[in-house]
Amino acid sequence: MLFSPLELLPPPLELALASLRQQLACLDRLVLAYSGGVDSSLVAALAVEQRGEAALAITGVSPALAPHLRAEAAEQARWLRITHREIPTAELADPSYASNPDQRCYACKRELHRLLAPIAAAAAGATVLDGVNAEDLDDHRPGIRASKEFGVRSPLAEVGLDKAGVRQISRSLGLPWWDKPAQPCLASRFPYGEPITAERLERVAAAEAWLLARGWPQVRVRSQGQTARIELPPAQLDRALGLWAKPETREALVAAFLEMGFSAVGLDLEGLVSGKLNRELGSANR
Repeated sequence: MLFSPLELLPPPLELALASLRQQLACLDRLVLAYSGGVDSSLVAALAVEQRGEAALAITGVSPALAPHLRAEAAEQARWLRITHREIPTAELADPSYASNPDQRCYACKRELHRLLAPIAAAAAGATVLDGVNAEDLDDHRPGIRASKEFGVRSPLAEVGLDKAGVRQISRSLGLPWWDKPAQPCLASRFPYGEPITAERLERVAAAEAWLLARGWPQVRVRSQGQTARIELPPAQLDRALGLWAKPETREALVAAFLEMGFSAVGLDLEGLVSGKLNRELGSANR
């Protein structure tokens, strides 16, 4: 299966795409850490294009993966016709994850790649890949260190592709989810230092699912203690303020969140900002 471009790409992106294809074509077998996000889905598409049945996509499943994202990852894998497996991960059993330090993502990726390594070895020494892009290298992403320790390759970063480039190539190749919003794992909803449990993750997942079902396609529910703080894109704040100013809709929202186990619920007037809780790291260093 060859993904033919539906639109022309700028020369730098054409070059990056050609380089990606060449890299993947040179691998005998590959195992991809696949979340279903735009980045890993582009790698999955090109992997199955170049290597067919020699490409395997694996999704780590735990309470930190929202159920709707798990379903989307499986659906996209079927669309791509790439062999896809789910494996349970146990990062919550690791205190260096569950205590939620600022290096939490390192423990998470260490657990994932601990499980992927023997799978790759059993597949005739397959190369393990991930969907890290060049932009990620400049962000607070301790998980990248764990990936490097296990010898994982990041083809998108290797060819210098940032998130915008990944989206543009994905759109050009006709991947329907090219504009899918970034969806970090549910553990990112908790301030560093607040313990993470399966129950708390499931509560956040339920709160976000409740909002998604009511027409808010891009949302975060930050959990601070027993308080839920809803983040929506700034362009949607006027709609939210107008809607939840009405007693009946506000009361329905509050009642639903209280039933889930929150003690209070609010709307963040700054709006959705990816990585907002990482600001605490800067404050701690001042």
